Amino acid sequence: MIFITAKFRVLPEDADRWPEIAREFTQATRGEPGCLWFDWSRSVDDPTEYVLVEAFRDDDAGAAHVQSDHFKAAQRALPPHLAETPRIVSTKVPQDDWSALGEMAVPAKR
Repeated sequence: MIFITAKFRVLPEDADRWPEIAREFTQATRGEPGCLWFDWSRSVDDPTEYVLVEAFRDDDAGAAHVQSDHFKAAQRALPPHLAETPRIVSTKVPQDDWSALGEMAVPAKR
């Protein structure tokens, strides 16, 4: 899979509304057949920073994503709300889902 993490620094006046601003893009991306997940989180240290964790099945799914109409629409709609160009880490991972974090395993019975 293609595993991507991107940091978006949003303008302070738009930070609380970012989930709404990105909603259409988020929903459309989650509906792509090759999208495994597309999840936003907000930084606990910086209220203007959102982190996007996304994964796509393979190269074809990643290519379909960046060629989609909703991606092109997001390229126009989202930058006016950003304080800087988003930063990204993208890599291929030989798995298709999350793995358990064994170092913090939760006992079966509590």
